[in-house]
Amino acid sequence: MDNLAVLTLLAIAPIALVGVLLAGFRWPAKYAMPVGYVVTVIIAMLVWKMRPGAVAAATVEGVIIAVSLLYIVFGALLLLSTVIASGAMSTIRAGFTSISPDRRIQAIIIGWLFGSFIEGASGFGTPAAVVAPLMLALGFPAMAAVMVGLIIQSTPVSFGAVGTPLIVGVGQGLSGDPGVAAREAELGMDHMEYVAHIAQQVSVIHAIAGLLIPLMISVFLTGFFGERRSFAEGLKVWPFAIYASLAMTVPYVLVAFLFGPEFPSLLGGLIGLALVMFTSSRGFLMPKETFEFGPRASWEERWMGSVDTDHLDELSHRKMGMAVAWAPYVIVAVLLLATRLIVPLQDALRSENPAVTVPFENIFGSGISTTWQWLYSPGTVFILTCLITYGLHRMDRQQIRETWTIAGKQLLGTAVALGFAVPLVRILIRSGADFTESGLNSMPVTLAEGAAAMAGANWPLISPFIGALGAFVAGSNTVSNLTFALFQFHTGAEIGVSPDTVVATQAVGGAGGNPVAIHNIVAASATVGLLGREGDLIRKTALVTFYYCLVAGAVGYFMIYGVALVGLLHTAVLVAILLGALWWMLDREKKLPAVQTPVDV
Repeated sequence: MDNLAVLTLLAIAPIALVGVLLAGFRWPAKYAMPVGYVVTVIIAMLVWKMRPGAVAAATVEGVIIAVSLLYIVFGALLLLSTVIASGAMSTIRAGFTSISPDRRIQAIIIGWLFGSFIEGASGFGTPAAVVAPLMLALGFPAMAAVMVGLIIQSTPVSFGAVGTPLIVGVGQGLSGDPGVAAREAELGMDHMEYVAHIAQQVSVIHAIAGLLIPLMISVFLTGFFGERRSFAEGLKVWPFAIYASLAMTVPYVLVAFLFGPEFPSLLGGLIGLALVMFTSSRGFLMPKETFEFGPRASWEERWMGSVDTDHLDELSHRKMGMAVAWAPYVIVAVLLLATRLIVPLQDALRSENPAVTVPFENIFGSGISTTWQWLYSPGTVFILTCLITYGLHRMDRQQIRETWTIAGKQLLGTAVALGFAVPLVRILIRSGADFTESGLNSMPVTLAEGAAAMAGANWPLISPFIGALGAFVAGSNTVSNLTFALFQFHTGAEIGVSPDTVVATQAVGGAGGNPVAIHNIVAASATVGLLGREGDLIRKTALVTFYYCLVAGAVGYFMIYGVALVGLLHTAVLVAILLGALWWMLDREKKLPAVQTPVDV
């Protein structure tokens, strides 16, 4: 079969089905993902002629990756349980309240600024695993905490894990191609200088798109979780939200231009956090009216997670100072920085020694291999931090036993969803010519080719959505860039525009797609015990992804063509659609009855 239109429809079918089941029919991921997996296997084997051994190997590869994600989730759950049971969270809660009791301000400081710093240090979903449990313990509804943790995984993501999505994703994705080499020669750059050149454009596009992310956090909190469901309440803190955005993005862009792609998110988040915490403690741009969620008894059941923070609070018997209370999070940050920035330590933790890196070579003779670097995983950092905290906070045996018991129980409900979601993704990615008899490109690349055939010269408007598609499928900006960077480069060259800018919009779109990546949502939800509500979250975070890709496309179009009618119309029409979708969703949230789908509570 070589009809591109038909292949495009077949390639999108598994993704569309999962999206409809999750967001349309509100199925929990643990039911939707097995259905999506079966459909993916059928299409991969019947249409793409994927070899049975390769399907089995990709499935095993996915299960191994899922286990590595569950390890991170368990560490995050254990850290949450530990800081609550020790009494540290009571002190942290009081500290944030003294700066501002306003939930909008707290969400922006914790999510946008602290989350950006954690993303810069570690990446790969770690910010949500830290931010969401922290916000839950501060008194946010579980769904609101996860939503914020997912929304902020946009602007800082391209420079997450000290620049991995660009250095590895774009760098390796473009390496070895004659067309790329010719472009580098034309610009007088070597390969890493060319990647840094793309990274500079990425930082500018992100800074423009990210300008409104803190405000969106505030608006979504009040619109979806406030007593009055009022978006206007969220807009009232716009001066603080814009200030917090610039406090991160201005140093973020400067670092990208001055020092390269490794540190924009890390230093931007750290500088912004220090600046905003200092000025907020002195009342700068603080709102006159405080926003608080309604009484807990009035919260909707679907907002609630199963982590019993009240029970853990009861285990706490001692008060402590602010520095000691924050020590676990400081330890996490220091360990993440040390393991990512100290090269000899990083090399030791990522060595090929089987005690450090568990290899799975040539699974079923398919040529598919993967590894689990468990010692380098953020999960190990979380668990080690907990062990240190037990002594630092002088926790007794009962408290320690309860933290492990609660974390373990919360983990079980996530295993099924991730156990099917990640294998589904790996089959999609592995459906290319190396593992099939059809000779077709993989399903994600086929989708991109279909979109490019329709877009023509307007491709810069579409390219961010392809990046987002890659992140939605793979759950990773790095993998999205590895998959599509070269395709985006050649598409830009074919239509006669700057391929550098097209690749930059790919990278930004890939970051913007992280809030809707299914296994990111499942993993983040698990850290607060919010299971079976993935569809509710996607319906909210999809608006952020849509906005992000819209702005990235418009900015990329402007950088390539200047002010052009098509770009202006694109922006105007899509902004109207976005606003309409936002108001429609708010109306549905107000009228939504109790969930009737097959959910195990």
